Amino acid sequence: MFEWTLQHIAFIVGVTVLTGIAVYTDARKFRIPNKLTMPFFVLGWIYQVSFWGLPGLGDGFLGFVVGFGTYLILWFVAGGGAGDTKLMGALSVWMGLRLTIWLMILSTLFVVIDSIAISMYKVLRYGAKKWKKEHLATGKVDAKGKPVFKKETPEEKRARRMLPFAVPVAMATLLLMVLNGAGIIKEGQLGPQRAAKQEQAQVD
Repeated sequence: MFEWTLQHIAFIVGVTVLTGIAVYTDARKFRIPNKLTMPFFVLGWIYQVSFWGLPGLGDGFLGFVVGFGTYLILWFVAGGGAGDTKLMGALSVWMGLRLTIWLMILSTLFVVIDSIAISMYKVLRYGAKKWKKEHLATGKVDAKGKPVFKKETPEEKRARRMLPFAVPVAMATLLLMVLNGAGIIKEGQLGPQRAAKQEQAQVD
């Protein structure tokens, strides 16, 4: 059974506030500002050292290397929003290595599912032609209705996005907290195995 501790509350409140505000700003402005991600990046380190000590710092660092590093490479290769990369960087410090890996897997899965669902809805409601015009290539078509490929500006890329990046990340984060708290994912910030290790360390 899940037992609430100060560490549980700090983690849940921290990642919920971070992802919740990110969803709001990303949905309204397609932007995740530094004034959101940077303070929570710092708070993530404070959280780790306060509740897990040096092992927590190591876990947060590994999570950051994997999460931020992967999305930084994707940003360089495929473009996208720098705020998305910074959001993953801030979250990964809180999550640690194991939950960061799960977060990347689940958020990717949600991106696929959400994109398919939104595409089907738009095709059924507005027609395939309008969907192609909005979301394929640069949203531009020639006289025959075929997509026109050219280099896009960041604004054009954002305009074609199916949904804000923060939405699937927030959905994945919420699901992870439920799975981790229920013990389905054993290790992690809310997992029973990690709590047991903390209790053992206090006894020793």
